Order: sequence, then structure tokens, then C-alpha cells
Amino acid sequence: MVILGYIAFLIIGLILGLIGGGGSILGVPVLVYILCYDAEIATGYSLFIVGLTSLIGAVAYLKKGELSVEAILQFAIASLITVFCVRKFIMPAIPEELHLFGIELSKHTLIMLVFSLLILASSYNMIKKRKPNRISEIKWDEFSKSPLGIPFVITLGIIIGFITGFVGAGGGFIIVPVLISFLRLSFKQAVGTSLCIIALNSLIGFTGNIGTYEIDWLFLITISTICSIGIIIGSVLSNYISSHKLKPAFGWFTLVVGIIVIIKETIFKS
Repeated sequence: MVILGYIAFLIIGLILGLIGGGGSILGVPVLVYILCYDAEIATGYSLFIVGLTSLIGAVAYLKKGELSVEAILQFAIASLITVFCVRKFIMPAIPEELHLFGIELSKHTLIMLVFSLLILASSYNMIKKRKPNRISEIKWDEFSKSPLGIPFVITLGIIIGFITGFVGAGGGFIIVPVLISFLRLSFKQAVGTSLCIIALNSLIGFTGNIGTYEIDWLFLITISTICSIGIIIGSVLSNYISSHKLKPAFGWFTLVVGIIVIIKETIFKS
């Protein structure tokens, strides 16, 4: 099963290199269902892996000057504080057994169900074909320039921080549109800045786990290295393979994974 897990993370890195995002969201299911880690530990490990691999990707954009320091300051500070607090204080405080609306849930099940909803949202974002909407763009332009624009961005930063901290995923499919719509970045700047924000969020969030449980550093470094090799291979292959065709296909695959997680944690929960 360990070898299978390594292969899965190589594929995840390959997907990240090919389509620039989305693949890391499968890290937690691999850690939980293939490598048999508890959900809380899996989300923490995922933060380290996502953070390190995103940092590698961000360096390439930094060299090209396609990072916005202003956007990082406006968006990332609130997000960083939130993700650290979630990992350090909120996650350890959640009881192992919960009673919500008369339903008994384990902490593990709660994390995986929330995570499955994020997978479904991510898959929808990759599958959906967007058509230009000039009226919508004008409305967003007006809102982004209003006094509510920056507070809204900060609020979204807090939301992203909470999502990242709770489920161990980067949230790039939310960050990129926000950076383009509200902070007026080009697509390439948004992707580069998003990778930097994800790297900062994930690695800072991971530090909140230090001292909470024993960390297998050798395993983490090995998995991160394998994932990084996948990214490098995927980046090379992306010059020959169209990401526009791959993204919807991968979106359908993640949709299936999300449904499987829901079924596994509800109907077939052992």
C-alpha cells in the first residue's frame, strides 16, 4: 500500500504540473484511504506536501516577476493568521465524537465529509465551461473599486485560511478568481501569487501541528520529493498536452472521488 501511495502522489504532482492546480486536493484521500492515516493527521501532512510543492511552483513565477506583493499582503495576512489558529487551537479542540442536529459523527467523519464538499466544489470549477459575461465583469469591477472591495478580499482570505486549515487543501480554485476580479491581476500573476499564498498558508498551518502529534518527517520529505518530481515531469509534458482538455476530464475524476468519499463515510462507514 505504501508503494501505491507513492505512485498516487507522483500522479498528483504530474496533474499539478500539467494543469497548474487541483491535483493537491486528492492528497488527503490518498493519505486516508491508501496510506491509512487518521483524517486530522492526513490534513496536517497534506498541508506540508501542498505547501512545499506550491513553493516550488511559486519560485518559477517569482523568477519571471509574476508575483504581486500587494496582493499577498492584502489577502494572505488574514489567511495566514486564520490557518494557524485553526490548526493550533480549533482542530485539537474538536471532540472525537460530536452530536450535530441529532446525528452522531466522529471527528474523522466530519473532516472527510467537509473535505468531500470541497472536492465537489473544485470538480465543478474544473468541469464548468465559462462564457464571457461583460455585464457581470462590469459589476465586479464596480464592486472591487468600492470601499467594500478590500474588506471583502480580507474576509475571503479568512475563509480560505479556515478551509486550508480544516481540510488541508490549498483552495487555489477560489484564490485565483479573487485575485483577478478584485486585485486586478493578470492570469499569470494570479496563478503565481496564488501559489505563493497557498505555500505560505499551508506551511504556516502545518507549524500549528508541531507538538500536537508525532510527525514522520522522513515520510513527509519522501512524499513531497516524489510529488515534486511529478510536477517537473508534468511541467515538461504541458508543452505538448493541452491543459484545457485535461482540466474538465480531471474535474470529472475528482467529482467521482468526492462522491466515493461521501459514500464511504456514510453508507459504508465501518
